[in-house]
Amino acid sequence: MQASFEKSESLRGDIAVPGDKSISHRAAIVGALCRGSTTIRGYSPAADCSSTCEVLLELGVRITRDPGWVIVEGRGGIGFKQPGGALDAGNSGTTMRLLAGALAARPITVTLTGDASLRARPMARIIEPLNLMGASITAEDTEGHPPLEIRGGALEGIEYSPEVASAQVKSAILLAGVGASGRTVVHEKMPTRDHTERMLRHMGIGVAKHGLSVEVGPGVPCGCYLDIPGDLSSAAFIIAAALICPGSDITVRSVGLNPTRTGFLDLVRRMGADIVVDVEDAGSWEPAGNIRVRQSPLKGIEMNGRDVAGAIDEVTLVALLATQAEGPTVIEGATELRHKESDRIGGTITGLSAMGADIRETEDGMVIEGGRALTGAVVSPNGDHRLAMMFAVAGMAAGGRTVVRDWECSEISYPGFLEALRGLGGTGMAFHG
Repeated sequence: MQASFEKSESLRGDIAVPGDKSISHRAAIVGALCRGSTTIRGYSPAADCSSTCEVLLELGVRITRDPGWVIVEGRGGIGFKQPGGALDAGNSGTTMRLLAGALAARPITVTLTGDASLRARPMARIIEPLNLMGASITAEDTEGHPPLEIRGGALEGIEYSPEVASAQVKSAILLAGVGASGRTVVHEKMPTRDHTERMLRHMGIGVAKHGLSVEVGPGVPCGCYLDIPGDLSSAAFIIAAALICPGSDITVRSVGLNPTRTGFLDLVRRMGADIVVDVEDAGSWEPAGNIRVRQSPLKGIEMNGRDVAGAIDEVTLVALLATQAEGPTVIEGATELRHKESDRIGGTITGLSAMGADIRETEDGMVIEGGRALTGAVVSPNGDHRLAMMFAVAGMAAGGRTVVRDWECSEISYPGFLEALRGLGGTGMAFHG
């Protein structure tokens, strides 16, 4: 399926985005490890999060799903059921990495696989620490490409320093640590999103933070009620559209404002964005609030590796905004983007270049010369949901018609994204078979 976009102006109104994808994955997985049931309000409708539920069902976890709600019956003290075949994580790297950690401490043998895109993503970064803890995880090759065979069992806690900042690697180790003996400590090089730590603490697991180090002890989490805020990474696409469509003034309601996730807001403020954030409850287990955004003149900035780690899912949006900014934007330390659902550096450069952007690739990032008018083009996201939505926003700022191929991949993280844009006044949008 393809979707087409034309120049839009004056996006206006209030919008609530779907529940946070990262938190939803963790809620289902930690809920499955719990003693008792966990009721989750605002569970993400994204295809990736459905993959997590489907895999857990195969492991014997009882899950009740209704629109906006998920109830997970924990198997703490019971353990997972031995599945009858390989477990399919679909396109979801989060499902595979986090479940590998949770399963490593369980006395079963499991094979985790996924679609072609996921099988092309190396998993060595989780295999090494989990094997050091006592698990036996093997892959197709030395880079750790799935399928992964996990032979779980008794684990011992370790201290580990990941080479690359990654919340998913950290979370896999921490989830294994909950089922290990002794303490498990992860030493980070720079801060990454901390949803796993917050959730484990909220559900009764001992968690301690010391600077860039986080420690967990063994235990069984307790089921509870979880209210999932809106997904800031999904909201970022709406925010970007408002910043570059003339006359726009929108408010995103009840969106997550975890400090480890607001890097994108910090970056666009540096670019000159007119953004006002109203935190509803800073003391909540996951803070949330409202974000008001108005169309703004932007200027180029320089981004380093720390900036990238704090906005890993939004870097491509910064690149798009940079095309409409005054002056150059330099993005460095972004090598991790080459190992997402696609090579997001290469895909961003190919697509935006086709639309007339002055953008060039560097070894670990890109350089964008701002102030170039974009023109419509046919672009391919290479099956990557975040590139698909970024190109859609680009089409709203471009002259002529932009066609985004493989539009169905946007369902992976934001079902109904095109309709959400229409609801704010976006024009010239259509689906094509």
